[in-house]
Amino acid sequence: MPQQPGTGPIPDLIPAPLRAAPTPGESYVLDEDSRIDARPGTERVARWLRATVGAATGLPLAPNTGDGNHIVLELDPGLGERLGPEGYRIVIDGLAVVVQGGGEPGLFWGAQMLRQLLGPDAFRRAPIDPDRRAWTLPALAVEDAPRFAWRGLMLDVARHFLPKDGVLAYIDLLAAHKLNVLHLHLTDDQGWRLEIRRYPELTATGAWRTRTKLGHRASPLWDERPHGGYYTQDDIREIVAYAAERHITVVPEIDIPGHSQAAIAAYPELGNTDVIDTASLGVWTTWGINPNVLSPTDTTLRFFENVLEEVLELFPGRFVHLGGDECPKEQWRASPAAQDRIRELGLAGEDELQSWFIRHFGHWLGARGRRLIGWDEILEGGAPDAPLPDGAAVSSWRGYAGGITAARAGHDVVMCPQQQVYLDHRQAPGEDEPVPIGYVRTLEDVYRFEPVPPQLTAAEAERVLGAQANVWTEVMEDRRRVDYQTFPRLAAFAEAVWSALPPPPERDFAEFEGRMEAHYARLDALGVSYRPPSGPRPWQRRPGLLGRPIEGSPPIV
Repeated sequence: MPQQPGTGPIPDLIPAPLRAAPTPGESYVLDEDSRIDARPGTERVARWLRATVGAATGLPLAPNTGDGNHIVLELDPGLGERLGPEGYRIVIDGLAVVVQGGGEPGLFWGAQMLRQLLGPDAFRRAPIDPDRRAWTLPALAVEDAPRFAWRGLMLDVARHFLPKDGVLAYIDLLAAHKLNVLHLHLTDDQGWRLEIRRYPELTATGAWRTRTKLGHRASPLWDERPHGGYYTQDDIREIVAYAAERHITVVPEIDIPGHSQAAIAAYPELGNTDVIDTASLGVWTTWGINPNVLSPTDTTLRFFENVLEEVLELFPGRFVHLGGDECPKEQWRASPAAQDRIRELGLAGEDELQSWFIRHFGHWLGARGRRLIGWDEILEGGAPDAPLPDGAAVSSWRGYAGGITAARAGHDVVMCPQQQVYLDHRQAPGEDEPVPIGYVRTLEDVYRFEPVPPQLTAAEAERVLGAQANVWTEVMEDRRRVDYQTFPRLAAFAEAVWSALPPPPERDFAEFEGRMEAHYARLDALGVSYRPPSGPRPWQRRPGLLGRPIEGSPPIV
């Protein structure tokens, strides 16, 4: 992080700002006389400061009445022209704190930085020292803006349901790290988590499984308790509104045509009824790739159009994620109805049938002003000159290759290669890591993640919207397990997608690790059950649960 000579050291900020330097003069003292001078367009950020910093400090942070010292919040169009709407500037001296945003998002990120400057106790929900009436902010000037527009986390709430309060807590954690996209994986073989008024059985039946595999799918162990849950439509409205207040977009994922057994268990006509007895299927209780996929019939198309009508009502963001990954074709090969559809459409085979399925919904979304995004398999099976509808974007998960292909074809890309930023992968070697999955991905590995592959030209690289870390929850039964896998690595990811870092080999991980010492205290104050640098605490281990570790360094593919 840049530092210039001045009155003192720069605090340990994460993610590192673009520019930061001490300023001459005295530090600013936040106390009972401090007031918030909220200029036009800044009222929501002022409300957030009072609700969070005010609660942690016990200070009123009352509106400005012309007296007292001030925290000035204002929007600066000139700053927005130079740094974009997410850019911000903070100037602190003994008289005032001035936080300016290029837009309201930038002002909010500046308020988050202000919270970091107050110290870890500013991340608590109530004062821990009721006698403390003064908080010191260092004399400092910060100017900052993100590198990427899409800085996301995918939470899989389908495999293990995360109750609403846990989702709201993760929205706050994303905001604290200046991440601005929450991708919710809402449906899969193991559970359907979103209330759809027109189809109540999706949650009455599809949201619950009878038992759950413990550990990797090869494990002989089971948790015999029923598992499930779902979000009502009002829950989703609350989640989306809570995220919007924090300038976070919630991207819903409805996974089709594979990963759909929970939907088929609820409505058997959605499956390939001419191949198997779909009425005998329940919500899947184990992990892996499931052969039971949606049938490519008009009935299925109309069903999911109706589902998506309600999804669009609930999620106002531009993107809707439709999965499109890991769709076995065996049932379609055996299905007379599927084969008739292939002949009717003049398709070359089952791969083109899947592409047709995805493109149908891509056009459907486009006609309603929305954009399809899907896993990189959606590139497969389509026409060579136009595999995807205009406006479709690709989540590149099997490596960088899908993203490279999509960018070269003129499609936007979100990089989330499993070999680098799947946070369900283990954090260290050794037997103490709970249910070890995949490659070892350390804090340093994630810090050195680079979203833009060198194979892209400058024009093609513009297609990389950003990146997201993915958290798949097959072996994460509750929020404490999700915390363990996600943190502290999400802090490293946040810096990799926000900050203007040098190329990965040149990044100063030791310097970042030093700043993390202060950040662990913030995570403690927020109640995050992160993995300590020394290894898992006793209650974080899962002895006897089979994982699926992969040895060696992950390939760059």
